[in-house]
Amino acid sequence: MNSPVAKRLIGAVKAGQAFLGWDDVTYRSVIARLTGGKTSARACSMRELSDIKEYMHRQGFPRKAPTNKGRRPNVAIPRKAVLSKIEALLADAGRSWAYAEGLASHMYKQNVIEWLSDEQITGVMVALVKDSRRHKKQ
Repeated sequence: MNSPVAKRLIGAVKAGQAFLGWDDVTYRSVIARLTGGKTSARACSMRELSDIKEYMHRQGFPRKAPTNKGRRPNVAIPRKAVLSKIEALLADAGRSWAYAEGLASHMYKQNVIEWLSDEQITGVMVALVKDSRRHKKQ
């Protein structure tokens, strides 16, 4: 199993082992129990690696969001369309949610996008559209 996704899953499983403080015997016995006898993460299928990772999450290994992109704000249903547009503009520009939060902070003195009014969140979207047009000309 040499795919990049499999390598990431194996890395996550090994990180879970370290976080949970499992010694090699415990780690291999958990893998054997969950996979029907396999004792190495490299011998496991993608499904088995996902099952092992989920088991580790249930044991206390925390789930981590990608740190370079930030988290998507949770807003009311009427604002979801505007938020989707903001997300698309950020993705096109290769920017994180922190950039949009910085815009909101600069424009409205409000760091949290969830707390913006409808007009303010639309203003952030308009600023990102203008930024996109400005960078397309260059």
